[in-house]
Amino acid sequence: MTCQEFIANLQGVNEGGDFSKDLLKALYNSIKNEKLEWAVDDEEKKKSPTEGTDEKANGTHPKTISRIGSTTNPFLDIPHDPNAAVYKSGFLARKIHADMDGKKTPRGKRGWKTFYAVLKGTVLYLQKDEYKPEKALSEEDLKNAVSVHHALASKAIDYEKKPNVLKLKTADWRVLLFQAQSAEEMQGWINKINCVAAVFSAPPFPAAIGSQKKFSRPLLPATTTKLSQEEQLKSHESKLKQITTELAEHRSYPPDKKVKAKEIDEYRLKDHYLEFEKTRYEIYVSILKEGGKELLSNNEIEAVGLKKSHSSPSLNPDSSPVTAKVKRNVSERKDHRPETPSIKQKVT
Repeated sequence: MTCQEFIANLQGVNEGGDFSKDLLKALYNSIKNEKLEWAVDDEEKKKSPTEGTDEKANGTHPKTISRIGSTTNPFLDIPHDPNAAVYKSGFLARKIHADMDGKKTPRGKRGWKTFYAVLKGTVLYLQKDEYKPEKALSEEDLKNAVSVHHALASKAIDYEKKPNVLKLKTADWRVLLFQAQSAEEMQGWINKINCVAAVFSAPPFPAAIGSQKKFSRPLLPATTTKLSQEEQLKSHESKLKQITTELAEHRSYPPDKKVKAKEIDEYRLKDHYLEFEKTRYEIYVSILKEGGKELLSNNEIEAVGLKKSHSSPSLNPDSSPVTAKVKRNVSERKDHRPETPSIKQKVT
C-alpha cells in the first residue's frame, strides 16, 4: 500500500472528517520503517504450555506457545492449556452445518460422527477415545477442537431429523450440531458451554475500519478475560445496551426497495448479526447474574430457567458412521456471512 492509498483509505473516518495528511504521512512512514508486531504478554506465556525445543541451543529464546489455530494473530489463536478445568465430558455425535463466516458446508462433509467430548477450559475437545487426563492430545484431537469463547449454544429447534440436538455457533460463525443421548443431557451441554463463554470471553476488539462500506463484525479474542466477575457482568451489560440501541437504529432505517440487491443483502446480514449478538449477550448477562463461576464449580448446574444436567451416557457409535473433519480457521476480519440469509430457516 502506498502512502496515498493509506491516506485515501482513512478519508471521512475522523467523525465524518479527515485526519491531518501530515499526521497520516508520519504514521505511514513510522509503520513502514518499523512494522507493528502482535504482542503476547508475559503472563500469557507463563500460562501456556510449550512445545518443541528452544530456537537456540543456549536456551535464551522462549519456546513456542502451543495454540490451536493457524493465524499469525495470537489474539485469535486458541491457547491450549493442559491444566484447565474440565467442566463436562461425554459422548456426542457431531454434524458440521456451516463453515467459517457461515458459509454452507459442502453436502459431502455434513455427515454425523461420534466423539468423546471434553469441555476443558474454553475449548471443546472432540476425541475418538474416552478422555484420560494423563494422555497427550493427538494432532487430530487439536484439529477437531472447537473454542467456545464468544459462542452460543442453543436447542436446534429447526432441526427435526434427530432428537436431542443442540446448535453451537462459534465466534467465527461456524455452526455445529451435536446430538446428546437425552433431552436432559443436551440441556446440560447447553448450560455448561454458555456458562463458560459468559464467564471467560474477553471483551471484543473494535470492528475493522476501511474505505469500503461493507459491514464487518468486531474481532473476538480467544484469550481469557482479565476482568473480575463483577467487571465482566458490567462489560456484558454495556455491550448488550450498545447492541440493542444499534439494532433499533438499524431497523429504523430500512433500505429503499429501489436500491441494489447487494445493499439489501448487506442490511439483512447486519440485522442478522445484531439480532444474534443481542440474544448472546442477554444470555451471558443472565448467567453472570445467577452466579457464573459458582455455577461452573457445581457438578450439576441449573442455568436460568433450565433443567439440571447429569453425567453423559454414551451414544451408539454405529448410528453415525460418516466421518467429517473440522478445519480450524479463526480469522475473524472477514465480512461475516451467516449460515442462512434469513434469521429463521430450516437446517438441512
